[in-house]
Amino acid sequence: MTGVTFSFGCFGRLCALVTVLGVAQLLIALVYILYTEETLSLVPFFYTPLLNITRLPSNGSVDDMPSETLTQAPSVARETCPETPPHLVGPLTINFTHSLSLEAVQKFNPEVMEGGRWWPKDCVARQKVAIIIPFRHREFHLRYWLHYLHPILQRQQQEYAIYVINQYGETTFNRGMLMNVGYAEARKQYDYDCFVFSDVDIVPMDDRNFYKCYSQPRHISVAVDKFGFRLPYAQIFGGVTALSLEQFTKINGYPNNYWGWGGEDDDVSKRLSMRGMSISRPDSQTGRCRMIKHQREAHNAPNPKRFNNLSRTRQTINSDGLNSLQYRVVSVEKNPLYTNVTVDIGKP
Repeated sequence: MTGVTFSFGCFGRLCALVTVLGVAQLLIALVYILYTEETLSLVPFFYTPLLNITRLPSNGSVDDMPSETLTQAPSVARETCPETPPHLVGPLTINFTHSLSLEAVQKFNPEVMEGGRWWPKDCVARQKVAIIIPFRHREFHLRYWLHYLHPILQRQQQEYAIYVINQYGETTFNRGMLMNVGYAEARKQYDYDCFVFSDVDIVPMDDRNFYKCYSQPRHISVAVDKFGFRLPYAQIFGGVTALSLEQFTKINGYPNNYWGWGGEDDDVSKRLSMRGMSISRPDSQTGRCRMIKHQREAHNAPNPKRFNNLSRTRQTINSDGLNSLQYRVVSVEKNPLYTNVTVDIGKP
């Protein structure tokens, strides 16, 4: 009897040892599976990669694939920013008499990241806004614009970046094409859903005039001091405007065939109407803006063909715009307060 009892005891211990070894082997295999590179996609709870967003421009050209993209603003454990930001101050005193340097503007905007990018740290912005400025030889105006707009946009709790689209060379200026270039270049870097197009010489006088998109295309600069703080005419859509991604692509962007001053804004206004959209505006007090006085650039004389072009908008809306845009990027410089994109857009 003693021998039999001894045999069963040995057998029990052997079984226990085998069981322990089996469990250990299973645990090792499970750990290997979870952390093997080939199966990371099966365990998102344990592995969350940093996301980069890449987009092709509207023409879908593979040759224009971006070499660099921007990282998404973090949104973990943060609520959506309120409809009415808490730090707005309302009417502002805007003047262009004091001297400014880019270094001074940068000093007073220490939180702006390289390329002129910023987002609120205590909440998730409601939109991702690319602000596009058509540009050439206007450094004096740009310093004032950056000085005033960065603080305004931050009080509005916008997630934004500034893109200055600089026309290369001394050929005739083409504002509409530069707007399209700005849209295409911004889309290469980040998944913006709102695009604000702004002349470099217009500054808002009230931070409740939001640089964001609405359910209808937005005309932001509705009461400019140059025009006695009145709307010059009902269909105007110039100065500072905002269009969502859907709205801008629906009209095929700006026309590319307006060389020289005038006409492209009225063309866009007609395109909006043709696509069943209407222009929204702030009231004439909130929408007040100041314009920096300047002489028109030598290579931006009034466009003699603008009225003929406007008469053909219905024929050109589907063929002249984002889908026909052609340009060459000369350089992209990420400055402390803005991204400078210099482009060769050819000539008339």
